[in-house]
Amino acid sequence: MKQNIDHLFHLNAHVYILTNKGNTVLYIGITTDLRKRILQHSEGSGGVFTQKYRLNKLVYFEGFDRITDAIHREKQLKNWRRSWKKELITDFNPQWRDLGKEFLM
Repeated sequence: MKQNIDHLFHLNAHVYILTNKGNTVLYIGITTDLRKRILQHSEGSGGVFTQKYRLNKLVYFEGFDRITDAIHREKQLKNWRRSWKKELITDFNPQWRDLGKEFLM
């Protein structure tokens, strides 16, 4: 898997999905600095919603050359049904491993 996603880290913008320890809550965000943003979430300074539900496990992300494309994709994903989001995550990351710990820290 590492070889398949390493190139995504070098793009200009990212849409990402976080979850909690039990994988019960999903959060979709956007950033221009994925490493920094995931570190903020892991330290508990990512935002009120992510702090409240302890969302600090990166389970999915996509990279884009243009921020406008990332914003469009974020809006699209936020309108998806939960089951579609879970399928998207599972296709990308079958065990729902914490990609932030594996690739960013």
